[in-house]
Amino acid sequence: MAELDPKVAAIIDATKGDDSDEDALIAELENDSALDAFREQRLQQLHAEFNKTRQLRESGHGTYAEIKDEKELMDLTTSTKLCVVHFFKPDFNRCRIMDTHLDSLAPAHYEARLLKINVDNCPFLVTKLKMQVLPCVIAFIDGVGVDRIVGFEGLGRTPENFTTRDLEARLIRANVLARNKVTEEDERLAARRRKESQKNDESDEDWD
Repeated sequence: MAELDPKVAAIIDATKGDDSDEDALIAELENDSALDAFREQRLQQLHAEFNKTRQLRESGHGTYAEIKDEKELMDLTTSTKLCVVHFFKPDFNRCRIMDTHLDSLAPAHYEARLLKINVDNCPFLVTKLKMQVLPCVIAFIDGVGVDRIVGFEGLGRTPENFTTRDLEARLIRANVLARNKVTEEDERLAARRRKESQKNDESDEDWD
């Protein structure tokens, strides 16, 4: 992925791509005396990034959406450059925990589509992808799976205790997310939702 200028990236990430007051954000760049040499380049990049973000949001980026139809999911993963798909069962507590993290990532990471589908609605994909453990999160680039997270494996210091930043870092390494964007507020929100989910804790490993 093309690297954004750090100052432009900071503004984009602080607003989560919301260009509702683009004039004020441009003014922030214009008033920064340290940017004299690169001001025009950065202004062009900021404007281009906001235009791209607007187009992506219009096509569903920036949300964490449930897809009900297997064919629709396959169409989305093959027609969208970057996708992250959570295969879940609604009564599995670990899937609900994974939901809290992905829901926190979605608004900031508009560059990718973050989706989920109930495994009961996609029997062909479950068989084809040989899923046996949930949650199962697969990262796709141009319709090709580039990383698979099974359960909580490979996340955090222990499988049972990982943060939204841990998941973000894993997906950045897979080149599906652009860069670190999770804030402390995002983490607090995810932690609060996780505590609510853990009230109904259960074992969610294999399923039939």
